[in-house]
Amino acid sequence: MAECHPVGFQWVMEAKARGAKVIHVDPRYTRTSAVADLYAPIRVGTDIAFLGGLIHYVLEHERYFRDYVVQYTNAATLIREDFLDTEDLEGLFSGYQPKDNRYDIASWQYQDVAGAVPAAGHKELTDEPGAGGGGHDHRVDVHEEHRDETLQHPRCVFQLLKRHFSRYTPKVVSQVCGVDEALFLQVAQTLCDNSNPERTSAFCYAVGWTQHSVGVQYIRTAAILQLLLGNIGRPGGGILALRGHASIQGSTDIPTLYNLLPGYLPMPHAKAATDGLEHYIRNNKSGSGWWSEFPKYAVSLLKAWFGDKATKDNDYLFGHLPRLTGNHSHMQTVADMADGKLQGYFVMGENPAVGSMNGALQRKGLRKLDWLVVRDFILIETAEFWRTAPEVQSGQVRPEDIQTEVFFFPAAAHTEKDGSFTNTQRLLQWHHKAVEPQGDARSELHFAYHLGRKLRQLYAGSMDPKDAPLLDLTWDYPTHGPHAEPSAEAVLKEINGYTVADGKPVDGFTALKDDGSTACGCWIYSGCYKDGVNQTARRKPGQEQTWVAPEWGWAWPSNRRILYNRASADVDGKPWSERKRYVWWDAGQKKWTGEDVPDFIADRPPEYRPPEGATGLETLAGNDPFLLQADGKGWLFAPSGLMDGPLPTHYEPMESVVPNPLYAQQCSPTREEWRRKDNPYHRAWGDPRYPYLVTTYRLTEHHTAGGMSRWLSWLSELQPEMFCEISPELAREKGLSNGDWCTIATARGDLECRALVTERIRPLKVKGRQVHQIGLPYHWGVTGRVRGEGANELTAFVADQNVDIQESKVFTADLRAGRMRSGERAAAGAAQPPLTVPEVPRDVTPPGETDHTEAQEPEGKG
Repeated sequence: MAECHPVGFQWVMEAKARGAKVIHVDPRYTRTSAVADLYAPIRVGTDIAFLGGLIHYVLEHERYFRDYVVQYTNAATLIREDFLDTEDLEGLFSGYQPKDNRYDIASWQYQDVAGAVPAAGHKELTDEPGAGGGGHDHRVDVHEEHRDETLQHPRCVFQLLKRHFSRYTPKVVSQVCGVDEALFLQVAQTLCDNSNPERTSAFCYAVGWTQHSVGVQYIRTAAILQLLLGNIGRPGGGILALRGHASIQGSTDIPTLYNLLPGYLPMPHAKAATDGLEHYIRNNKSGSGWWSEFPKYAVSLLKAWFGDKATKDNDYLFGHLPRLTGNHSHMQTVADMADGKLQGYFVMGENPAVGSMNGALQRKGLRKLDWLVVRDFILIETAEFWRTAPEVQSGQVRPEDIQTEVFFFPAAAHTEKDGSFTNTQRLLQWHHKAVEPQGDARSELHFAYHLGRKLRQLYAGSMDPKDAPLLDLTWDYPTHGPHAEPSAEAVLKEINGYTVADGKPVDGFTALKDDGSTACGCWIYSGCYKDGVNQTARRKPGQEQTWVAPEWGWAWPSNRRILYNRASADVDGKPWSERKRYVWWDAGQKKWTGEDVPDFIADRPPEYRPPEGATGLETLAGNDPFLLQADGKGWLFAPSGLMDGPLPTHYEPMESVVPNPLYAQQCSPTREEWRRKDNPYHRAWGDPRYPYLVTTYRLTEHHTAGGMSRWLSWLSELQPEMFCEISPELAREKGLSNGDWCTIATARGDLECRALVTERIRPLKVKGRQVHQIGLPYHWGVTGRVRGEGANELTAFVADQNVDIQESKVFTADLRAGRMRSGERAAAGAAQPPLTVPEVPRDVTPPGETDHTEAQEPEGKG
């Protein structure tokens, strides 16, 4: 965090000055490690084993927050009798379907609850089991006979959790992760000592946790741990997803994600193309919990997009929305592009030629396009791929053979445009334009608005039904200035929502209706323009308001600074401690009050219990703080919403140096593979061609793929050259000294860099053998003031099936002394060195199933 998020880390240092303990777990000793109370080195790709060991310690030593766990989580809930765990099936859960590498989640459900229990915001993904529910009313009614608050029933979640993590002992954690057993126990004890009614602990993570084939389960393991310790919904607790860029949180809220509409509403399916709005709502509305309000958000979004033309009689033009036809994630799109299935591509605020996995395959896709549009500050590698790529320099690819027409549009910087950033804590902060952009540079808002305007002019008068969605859009934003810049505040007002009759901004999402009388561009942002005031632009000094600082910017939803803060009080509505008081039940006023906006139904008393047959918000009891979940509880066990299991399980990465020490199942059984000649994989473990583990990371001095930093002389001087971090032991083994040139190679490609020999990255003992790790920053490319080949020349297309994110934080490679780079790439036809030992399987064959390895061999997505 100190290295990659230094501005946020100042608050960690302030907390430390007040007595907080800082623990850092990382493969490398970094600037964070240097100021931490405890630093634990770890083998990359083993975080679930480490966190699972902490869960084991909490359960074994009874350090969990019992009252919190019993009342606020699903620990007491019983699971169906036919559920089988990884302990029973060699690392698989019941319901695995090997031919489709997916799970049937029926056996994961709560006992005697009909259908799948919907997860909060259950996404209607094309291949997620249980999503959509087949048009059923997703009401979850867990009766007393389906709970055991003594936590003793063998099929209650608590006992299943204990059994599942029973093998994650400190000794096993040490053997799997390479961390010293005594040091691990010190971490566990320190965490527990700082997690109780009087104290809370927080977890901070970034892409070091997400960019794995089991990345979602990394965060799930932390969530389980935090729920057990009572650290969710309380001040100083939680799990902080540190974002890699100023508004990545905003780009998922009002999404650039292919499978979501604004506010985490699911995209409709092409397979349900003839089904209307009613079917879409029925499929995604929960019969219990806050997602029962789903119709209000969906209808208000359609009214914001299509205005007066959207009426109840025409389904509010729901039929105009695009439909999912399958996986349209970045990796699948690039694979389709490389296969000639796409004609054009927009690249805005991204540099996939060096910043995305298997850079050569990214560029192969670009070579197959008719046209490419790039918007950026300068001519980044993605705009220059046709003449500067490594495969072009090596002669594998000739520029004259590339027919792609590239259009480059200069972009305005954040100082040259109005707008908002949504940061890692869901806080919207407005920035005002300081200077006019120079030359032809324009904002994204200008580009998108005027492109839409020109397209609407081009199709004006068309009677073709396919053109109707474009022509029916509300596209009437006011403009100003010499270049007709659209008003960013007008967009914010539309996002906030308004009453259709008078255009007056609504106060928040509770004011939205499902009858077409309100419009709202993103329901979770509703309230950010309350009273016609840009709430995100507030900058009231901290000394003039409470410590929660509610008048600094605006946080979604409803300006709440901590989600699920009902959990900061006990079952009776009283703070767990005066030291940590945050929100509480005021019996005199008969409402929830406190330091923050209560994340609960304001007048719902703690003693309320839903009557028989209750639906919607009435199903939420006074002790159900997790009101977006259908049962109001924090999920230690996930009966739905995850495609790779209801409980986190340690699987090795796609490419490892050791077999899975815990299970016969080597890798995540539901991982997404792209088995193609232009995306070769290494042996599952122990590949003699590629014997070392590699992890990628960021440097404070550079920014992401380098487009904003490698062109600046000051930053380039601070970090002028691509390098790899290696231990003195590995340097001796390879005959390298500090500063020497070396070559790192995988089956995808190779690169040259300088060797940084340092004790900051150390060899680890894993199951008695020494494992070497190599650290690679990923900021360099072949354009800019300082140049070098990027780390993504080495990485592969393999992904977490839950969210389609790549596994680029761990892979295997070879290290050679000297400048031995070929520049050739598998994606451009380079041949690979043959494997001289037998291949080993990544998957076990479930009982009663035939071997399915052959089904994964054909080229395409596995």
